[in-house]
Amino acid sequence: MDAVVETSADPVSVDTLVARFRSHQARIGVIGLGYVGLPLIRAVAERGFNTLGFDIDPAKVAVLNAGGSYIRHIAPDTIAALRASGHFTATDDFSRLAEVDAILLCVPTPLTRQREPDLSYVVRTTQNIAPYLRPGQLIVLESTTYPGTTREVMRPILEQGGFRSGHDFFLAYSPEREDPGNEQFGTQAIPKVVGGDGPAALRLACALYQEIVARAVPVSSIDVAEAVKLTENIFRSVNIALVNELKVVYEAMGIDIWEVIEAAKTKPFGYMPFYPGPGLGGHCIPIDPFYLTWKAREFDLSPRFIELAGEVNTAMPGRVVDKTMAALSEHSGRALRGARVLVVGVAYKKNIDDMRESPALKIMELLEKRGALVAFHDPFFPEILPTREHPGFTGRKSTPIAASTLAETDVAVICTDHDSVDYQLLADRCPLIIDTRNAFASRNIAGGLVVKA
Repeated sequence: MDAVVETSADPVSVDTLVARFRSHQARIGVIGLGYVGLPLIRAVAERGFNTLGFDIDPAKVAVLNAGGSYIRHIAPDTIAALRASGHFTATDDFSRLAEVDAILLCVPTPLTRQREPDLSYVVRTTQNIAPYLRPGQLIVLESTTYPGTTREVMRPILEQGGFRSGHDFFLAYSPEREDPGNEQFGTQAIPKVVGGDGPAALRLACALYQEIVARAVPVSSIDVAEAVKLTENIFRSVNIALVNELKVVYEAMGIDIWEVIEAAKTKPFGYMPFYPGPGLGGHCIPIDPFYLTWKAREFDLSPRFIELAGEVNTAMPGRVVDKTMAALSEHSGRALRGARVLVVGVAYKKNIDDMRESPALKIMELLEKRGALVAFHDPFFPEILPTREHPGFTGRKSTPIAASTLAETDVAVICTDHDSVDYQLLADRCPLIIDTRNAFASRNIAGGLVVKA
């Protein structure tokens, strides 16, 4: 029998809520309008739902309500069209949560300095929801986290007021699968895994997401859905660690890892290409393995393979700095201390305006600790935005790539291979280049002294 929730008016059955989702008559709220939440609410609104976007930053709210955007791959025209259609409104007034039928949480889940899960954003957001929770609402966490978070952390907070999950409100988990800058797979094209706290919650969450994305993929529990997200990103972390380690081994043998990968990926089965780099960036891949290893300790387990991958990837920025120091000494006869270094690219991946967990910032920090004079260039960042890990870089301005600039540069370190960078000018004018992304060979750019790292 379907659960029935009592409202101040008439009882509302799960059937009724499902029908509201399928007819797009429900109003959907999204909390956290960043790199995950904003594409999600755009997808929901473009399907014809009325949406309310919640964010604690009033500046973001103002930009969105004015028809603007602060994320490069979401054009202002898109937001302006949604505003004009009446399907999208942004607010920092959390009392308006009572107006929506479903609340989707897209908040950060970073690590502490001790590399333990920091659920403070999830906890505070859930505490903000609790006073305005009303019967008949669906609550879905999309943030990456360890198995058990939704049940063990969120549900007790939401039930403190006397409501019960699965009876008065419905709790689910559906991990975000956003890939910023990927034009082939936008939010609506990516299937969504869904786990519910009971069959009614699962049915409701599937009914909603089936109206938004290509396909809803139900699993047996919330914990399974949380584990799916970790598995996806740990898979990438482990394979990137593997090619980073192979890079070091093959380099000692005089073998180019990039050539090896290009040849290996011609095999039509049993191989998937992953690429080395200066370290991991983005919100998920550098963080997710540590969420699982932390939770595993509760069961007296130590997933050594995953931990080793994390250690290999975490060590890459230091290796880039060591390589830079050695190349300067060998090819220029000078020390790293006092050398003028231009770091090219501070975004964590090419062609996007996202520097979350970017290894470039760690490389800049290590270079400066060794006495280098560090500047950066990034076409997507006129200046470095505030970060928790590197507050001292906040406001530092991007240096243009020009003949005059490169004349005063001892070495350029390619950390992010944006397509709009003038690599030919770098090759022609910079005396030494450390290339962590194979940017020059992949573009068949000759000239200059390029050292792969």
